[in-house]
Amino acid sequence: MKFGEFTDYLMPLLSITAKTRKSYWGAINFNVRPQLGDKTLSSISKMDLVEALAILSPPTKYQTLMALRVIYREALERELVERNIAKEIRAPKVFVKQQKFLTWEQLEQIDFGRQTKRIRFLALHGLRYGEAAALTEQDIHGGFVHITKSKYGATKTPAGVRKVPLLSDFQPFARNQNCIARALKRYEVNVHSLRKTYAYTLKSAGIHVTTAAKLMGHSNPMMTLKVYTQVKDDETGAAGVAIASYIRKEPGISPGP
Repeated sequence: MKFGEFTDYLMPLLSITAKTRKSYWGAINFNVRPQLGDKTLSSISKMDLVEALAILSPPTKYQTLMALRVIYREALERELVERNIAKEIRAPKVFVKQQKFLTWEQLEQIDFGRQTKRIRFLALHGLRYGEAAALTEQDIHGGFVHITKSKYGATKTPAGVRKVPLLSDFQPFARNQNCIARALKRYEVNVHSLRKTYAYTLKSAGIHVTTAAKLMGHSNPMMTLKVYTQVKDDETGAAGVAIASYIRKEPGISPGP
């Protein structure tokens, strides 16, 4: 079976979100299909894939390689190929610039006009925008916000199905995030940064990282830990004060070599 034919057959069958499916389609159609779409799966070599990926930027290469790994995993399962050659290709390192976010203390002082309640709701509950857009009054009960779906259908991962403590008034969200994005832009942050605000608030409140991961709908606590390890300047200063205080209380401590 040709690579292009198999991809067309496979993509609608994959148990992934609509957003991920769209991402995979774009990556394959733009970056692989022009060169390899008419070749049979069994005739495509690892070198063919390496050369197709070589001209791409690291982020695009990473995304395309992830899609290829899924395609070849499914092809291997159907015995259309003898091995998953995409899995043998090393993924590029993608360096993501640390995203700026506002702390809750900062957000609390800003008037975002008509979007104020929605922005604060996102910052206090850690929802992805797709989850917020699918939320209704019926999802809020018993002192919790119950997240069971996204505007795309299912949540991003099974871990996305969760409940979080209700901390502010709910106001229905539009299907798209444009209005909120515009309100945040002047402060040089975006809608997704509000999830970082939530994570940072959990950290500041002393919530353990594994609990925070559950509240944020992360399947891997390491994702949450990336935010937990972000340190503000005032925390660095506070650490110095704490260390100095500790040393003063412990006169027997040796400064070491």
